[in-house]
Order: sequence, then structure tokens, then C-alpha cells
Amino acid sequence: MDHRPAKTGIGHVRGTTDDLTRLSKRSPSSTIVIKLGTSSIVHEETHQPLLSILSSVVETVVNLRSHGHKVVLVSSGAIGVGLRTMNIPQRPKSLSKKQALSAVGQGRLIALWDNLFGQFDQRIAQILLTRGDISDRTRYLNAVNTLKELLSMGVVPIVNENDTISVSEIKFGDNDTLSAITSCMIHADYLFLLTDVDGLYTANPRKDPSARKLDVVTSVADIRSQVSTSTLGSNLGTGGMETKLIAAEIATGAGVTTIITSSKIPSTIVDIIDYYTTLRLTSRPSSGTSSPVPKLQSIDLEHVNSSLNLKRPPHTVFKPSPIPVRDLKAWTSHTLYPAGGVIIDCGAHAVLSRRESGGRLLPVGVLGVRGSFASGQAVRILIRCLPDEGTVAEERRSRSAGPDKAGHVCSEASLSRRSSSSSLVGDLESDTQTIVDDDVHVAHCSNVEESDSWEVKEVGRGLANYNSVQISRVKGLNSSRIPQLLGYADTEYVVENITIRIPVNY
Repeated sequence: MDHRPAKTGIGHVRGTTDDLTRLSKRSPSSTIVIKLGTSSIVHEETHQPLLSILSSVVETVVNLRSHGHKVVLVSSGAIGVGLRTMNIPQRPKSLSKKQALSAVGQGRLIALWDNLFGQFDQRIAQILLTRGDISDRTRYLNAVNTLKELLSMGVVPIVNENDTISVSEIKFGDNDTLSAITSCMIHADYLFLLTDVDGLYTANPRKDPSARKLDVVTSVADIRSQVSTSTLGSNLGTGGMETKLIAAEIATGAGVTTIITSSKIPSTIVDIIDYYTTLRLTSRPSSGTSSPVPKLQSIDLEHVNSSLNLKRPPHTVFKPSPIPVRDLKAWTSHTLYPAGGVIIDCGAHAVLSRRESGGRLLPVGVLGVRGSFASGQAVRILIRCLPDEGTVAEERRSRSAGPDKAGHVCSEASLSRRSSSSSLVGDLESDTQTIVDDDVHVAHCSNVEESDSWEVKEVGRGLANYNSVQISRVKGLNSSRIPQLLGYADTEYVVENITIRIPVNY
């Protein structure tokens, strides 16, 4: 193995190499999560470990550690290694056989990683998770503390899903999602999704010569219509490009810069980090090195790069959200398996779409519940829409003309009053907030509640403060009625820590 550190890429800057090198040394260390899929670990047909790639990944991780970075490795491949060990030609379909193969392969997989990292005297730790392990807030925080403690000790945690005991209700689904949630847990700076192509393409580049690579993505939702994700992925893995988009959406929402690049040259990771370190350092205000280094999401990447004439390593970058969701909301939205749903009205949806709302729902904004759930469980936040009106914008346009023939929709006046009263924003415009009479609210929305022609659409998730029966009893009413109807009132909000994934489009 070549023990020399990979080139940084900073030397590509014309005329300012020494200055940028000095600045780079002053840049803070980063926390990095690297996800490696099954197709990058074992051969798709022979199931032999791809030692050349694995060795390069180990060298890259050791190189990053030598520069002061903290690294977590999310490694698939347990079932693939198990297939080779048991001499089984293809991945089985039955759950019990896959779990058995995972149990066989996981031990050999971690032993392989330990052997490779041991050549550099680098300690590793194995962490096996299921969604059930972190669905409880206490266990989630314990997992976070363990990961952070391992990183502070200089250990490289190697994370994988515990396939041996996972069932559909507690599975992450794929390690792309697991890596995104891991990056949220430790507030990582970068998430690298290594795959068999060097970025996100508009189509499968192996089959479509007109496929175009997207270098920078600022919104996953906006580019979904531009890319084809149905043809990428291996026979051994469970993911593909679609799961990477989901992972990017989760991670960037929590403020993590997410990058898709090729697993064939893992040292590219070092080049990419140095590339963005250079862009950030040279974008610092001219007041001097005492100025804070700007965040990546605030930089015009193309403009800065063109002015420096940097050589851009091959990759696609998903820029992090300028306003990341806080830890508790990220936990609620992505790690919990929802037990039921709460159907909200259009006014509540509008208010919850604002970041200032605090993510809290009063009973006046509730139309109904779906399923049974207990207090403290995660619930889906649902809105109602007509089958032929799939978007909120269309629903709002129909409301502006008044009720339809069946009287299914609320009037604009009702919407305006309910928007201000179904406030999940206790302190937002509190001086001008209007309290709506319960009877008026129920009169406007009774037809909506009774209609069978409406379909529901998930727009977010949150934590229920009351169980499904209790929320059903107080739906549509002012929160002052909660003690009277339930006999107690722990809080005036029926659901809290709400994250809206699909906001109202104005």
C-alpha cells in the first residue's frame, strides 16, 4: 500500500498556492460520514471481496484522520460476504435466509475491516443499528453519545444495519438512509455516498450516451423530474440512485453537505474536501483570517471556482439547507416509525409551513385522526385533497371561489380566521391573533369531515402529545376546552416537533 497522503488539489490554484495551503491548515477539522455499498465491497457475481477498493478506502480514511478529521464508515456487504462464505450463488428471497446470511457475513466483514485498518494501527468499532434502536429518544441519545465518544477517542466507527434482527417495521430500508441518519446524529459536515458512477446523472450513463451529470444540486425536490433513477443499482444491494436522493434530502435538511462520487477512486474524497475548503477560505471577507469561514450553502460555487480556476474533482454536491432542522425534529421526522396520522386543515398546514411556527399544532386545526396511537408516538401529518386535485395550490384556488357543489371546502373567510387561530405560533402575531368561536369553526368544516370523496396526503410528521382517541375528541375545538373534555391538559398542543416536508405553495 502507498502510505503517502493523497494530493490535496489546492496546488491547482494559480499564483496563490502557498497562501491557500497556509489557510487550509488553519481550517477546522470536519466530521465525515462515508457510505460504501455492497457493490463496492463484493463482486456482484463471484461475491469475492473487492480488496483493491477496500484497501483504498482504508488508506483514504487514515489519510483523513491524519489531517485531523473525524470519520465514520457506513458499510454494507454482510449478506454479500455471507453468500461467498456459504457458497450460495444468489441473494435469497426469504427473510429468514437473508438474516441468517447476514449473521454469517457480518462477523467476516468486520474482521476484514479490522485486518485492513490494523495495517495502519487504526482502531475501529462495530455499531449495528435498527430503526427500533433509535426510535426511543433515550436510546437514540445513547447511540449519539457512543458515536461521539468513539470519535473523540480516535476510533473509526463502522456502522451497519443489524439485518439479523430487522423486520420491515424497524428497518432503515437501505444503508443510504442509515448513513444519512447517522450523519444527522453526529452533526456531520460531509456525507459521501460512494457508488459505481461519479455523480448524479439525468439518465443511466452506462446506457444513455446523452446522460448529463449534475454538478450542484440546491434542491432535491426540484431536480427529481430531471433525473432517471430506475435503472441504477446492483443485484446484491437494496438501494440505487433513488435511495441516494432520499438520503441527500434527509442529510441536507439537517445541514450536512452531501456528495455522490465514485467508489473506484476513494482518494477523490480527500480532493473534494480540500476543494471545498479552498472555496470557503477564499470566500472569506477581506477583513482577514480572523473572519469566520463562510458556510458552503452561502457560497456561489461556480463563481468562486471560475475566479480561482480550480480543477474540480468528479462528483455531485447537494448543498445543505441554509436553515437546518434542529436535532429533535430530525429525529422525529426520520428515525421514528409513525403509528398513525392526524389530518389537519388548510389553515394549519399554511401556518406549519412557516419556520416560525415552532412545529406545534393546536386542536382547532385538526379535522380527524387515522389509526390508533399513544401519547408520545410519532404520527403522520396529513392533509385532505380531492382525487382530481393532487396539489395544495389547486385546492386553494378552488376555495377562493367559495364552496363547491357538495360544500366540501372552507371559505376564504373561514380560512383566514382559522389560520390565525390554529396558530402553532404562540408568539407569532400574538397581539393581533383572533380567537375563533368553536361553533363557527365546526359549522364551516363539518361537511369536510363527513365527506368520503377526499383522499389524504402526508405532508410531515410530528410527536403526539395525546392519544388518538383524545385528539379525536378535541379536534376542531379551542384548546381551552381540553381540560373540560379530557379531565386534564398537559399541554394545549396536540402534536409538537412537527416537520413539514411538503409546504403550502403560494
